[in-house]
Amino acid sequence: MRLVGAELIEAREILPGQWLQTYHAPALATGSRAGQFVHVRTGDLSGFVLRRPFSINTADAATGTISIHFRTIGRGTEWFTHLRPGDVIDMLGPLGRPFEVDPRSQHLLLIAGGLGMAGVRSLADEAIRDGRQVTLLFGAASARDVYPTALLPDEVEYVIATDDGSVGHHGYVTDLVPAYEAWADQAFACGPEPMLKAVSRLAATRSHRMGVAKLGRKRGGGKAIPAGSPAARRKAFLQVSMEQRMGCAVGACLGCVVMATSGTPQRVCREGPVFASDEIDWEGSWGR
Repeated sequence: MRLVGAELIEAREILPGQWLQTYHAPALATGSRAGQFVHVRTGDLSGFVLRRPFSINTADAATGTISIHFRTIGRGTEWFTHLRPGDVIDMLGPLGRPFEVDPRSQHLLLIAGGLGMAGVRSLADEAIRDGRQVTLLFGAASARDVYPTALLPDEVEYVIATDDGSVGHHGYVTDLVPAYEAWADQAFACGPEPMLKAVSRLAATRSHRMGVAKLGRKRGGGKAIPAGSPAARRKAFLQVSMEQRMGCAVGACLGCVVMATSGTPQRVCREGPVFASDEIDWEGSWGR
């Protein structure tokens, strides 16, 4: 974790109310992994003392740049839209635990809902770089909210669902998952809580429904693997990136806690934001 001054290189509104900003921050670009985030200081606005967490949308070690993708939902995020190239802001990161891809996985299924694209976007780059095949399922309310194809690697298969049927599949992005889960070695999701809960339910019944075999037994496979460890998450078919509100982002304030199936509180900023889907008590964390 480092505290750096990040210089804005480019800012553009890619969708109504959604912005993509690129910053020069070599220390963050070289040390981050897909699924991690940065905690960013806003301007000196009266009453705004908390930083804002943003998923690392992309990271390019060669150019020393990272990008963040966000929606303007209040004075804090709206402040960022007034920045101009050359402005320097205070970033803390990379924070959180990243996605864990099994070295043997060749087919990755990414599932994103709305702004959840920012949570999995970097994983697409990492997977393509490592020679893996990627299918990205994306859900939005309508065509006006669909993430631009031009912002994705050409190698990614991009499949869209919209609630109103204005483009792609008419329905939820979760409707698309059954057609791809047999192809995928692992799946990774980020989006609204109802979407994550739905894909987690599918993942929980996948082996029973499909009779699929797990990835081959590893050396030392008889040893117990602690839940929440990188090894346990690599073995899970589905990993999810949580989008909780964060205060401190370093594990002190407990404002982003969700409940684990073990009954232990999990801090999204420290034990997450990425979890194996079967680690989370989906009913206990949000209620029925």
